Amino acid sequence: MDEALIRSLTPSVLTVLVRRGADFAAAEDAVQDALVEAFRVWPAEPPRDAKGWLVTVAWRKFLDQARADSARRRREDLVEEEPAPGPASDVDDTLQLYFLCAHPSLTPSSAVALTLRAVGGLTTRQIARAYLVPEATMAQRISRAKRTVSGVRLDQPGDVATVLRVLYLVFNEGYSGDVDLAAEAIRLTRQLAAAIDHPEVSGLLALMLLHHARRAGRTAPDGSLVPLAEQDRGRWDTRLIAEGVGILQAALARDRLGEFQAQAAIAALHADAPTAEETDWVQIVEWYDELAGLTESPVVRLNRAVAVGEADGPRAGLAALAEVDDALPRRDAVAAYLHERDGDPETAARLYAEAARKAPNLPERDYLTRQAARLNAGRRR
Repeated sequence: MDEALIRSLTPSVLTVLVRRGADFAAAEDAVQDALVEAFRVWPAEPPRDAKGWLVTVAWRKFLDQARADSARRRREDLVEEEPAPGPASDVDDTLQLYFLCAHPSLTPSSAVALTLRAVGGLTTRQIARAYLVPEATMAQRISRAKRTVSGVRLDQPGDVATVLRVLYLVFNEGYSGDVDLAAEAIRLTRQLAAAIDHPEVSGLLALMLLHHARRAGRTAPDGSLVPLAEQDRGRWDTRLIAEGVGILQAALARDRLGEFQAQAAIAALHADAPTAEETDWVQIVEWYDELAGLTESPVVRLNRAVAVGEADGPRAGLAALAEVDDALPRRDAVAAYLHERDGDPETAARLYAEAARKAPNLPERDYLTRQAARLNAGRRR
């Protein structure tokens, strides 16, 4: 059984059912039933046309459920005649599912879960494990999302920016459990890039590849975080870096700059530096200025303060940081780093300890706690 094939076909099969008149929730249930049937039948009797087989079986499952449910009797007017079995169309309108799953009425977490289920082909159990929540909790989240989009037509133009935001959220979840969400996000974004010619889609794909290329260097053997400046650059994936840079250059050449392209340009400058000391911080600050003009994100201003501190010195970095909201997550960590570089270990230690208390995850909290302990130990000597 080729699980990769199954996952690649799932979005297209689901879209066919929706286009034939099934609402999203019923169509998704029918496709899942068809997949169960495929796992039972295919090992002994593999079909010649896998997509056609799945479409036929899923459509029959949908019809069976529609006819058995008197509350759905109205749908039978749409589906009285079953399409004759035959080769499935090669048209892939998976793109429509991206827009449906990124519907503005959905919360970000629900949009991510629905995208992983409908477009990614992951099971509810896999998604729940990736998010470290009970399967029943994730099932409720997905069910609510499906009900929300069930009445939405697929013939309306979608918002690419919203789709990209959802995919970026998937990527930022990284790896947890038995599903590598970073790799899954890259797979989905590659799929989107093949379906739509848009420089920001390319920019997001480049950004993901450049960040993912550094993955092996981000943690020590004991699982602790390794900051960018201390990472072993020999562990970075040069193949992914080269691919990401190539995709980015082609996108930038179209002269339609967007925030994901600007973020990718910053990531490319980090990846291009042979050592941390050789990083072109001046150019990185320039890209952060471009990025700040494209988005109101306070995180951009926070990261720009770090870059200014590297390019023009810690005092300049602290001046830039003064414009960032005190309540922003990780602000204390940036302030601690800049104060340490400015020769004020006492303030830095206090801020590292405060940042550790606010850290969003255990590895980050442990890293910040160690930084505070290091500076406190040095002051006692």
